[in-house]
Amino acid sequence: MSMMYEGALQDLVEEFGKLPGIGPKSAQRLAFHILQSPDEEVTALASALAEVKKRVKFCEVCGNVAEDAQCVVCKDPRRDRSIICVVEEPKDVIAIERTREYRGLYHVLGGSIDPMAGVGPDDLRIKELMPRLQDAEVTECVIATDPNLEGEATATYLVRLLGALGITVSRLASGLPVGGDLEYADEVTLGRAFEGRRAVS
Repeated sequence: MSMMYEGALQDLVEEFGKLPGIGPKSAQRLAFHILQSPDEEVTALASALAEVKKRVKFCEVCGNVAEDAQCVVCKDPRRDRSIICVVEEPKDVIAIERTREYRGLYHVLGGSIDPMAGVGPDDLRIKELMPRLQDAEVTECVIATDPNLEGEATATYLVRLLGALGITVSRLASGLPVGGDLEYADEVTLGRAFEGRRAVS
């Protein structure tokens, strides 16, 4: 049987243990870190947790995180409104923004189709996407779901659904990581690398 601490410390270990990717050992390490930290650091952390729950919501247009009714991307008049990039989570918006390659708008689904976890198309923000794509200004929808089984299932579903809209539906080319070894690439990655091949002469 695993060691149990008393009262408040055990409660904290258990709360940390509920966080994604935090196992029992990590939860214990975090709890002891908090216990040994200066009071002002712990107060700052508690305050940040309370503030984020109070102030941060989801953009009424795209579903990205926002402190106002709309997120910074949707509010920016310099963004290209003819293109909408569909991603799974707000963290994907951040990843794409870091590349500085994309100047259009986003649509955050809030997950991916995953029958094993009981997540179907109706559980995602797909019905909110459709009217946005029917806007006369929009000419392209880029599907940028994760290159895993759930992301592939979501992309395939969207490609079928959006086929009748009369706009360009594209997918992010995903292929082999630079510096990677062909023998270690999984089948989905290698398959997509072949699909995304382009002429060089």
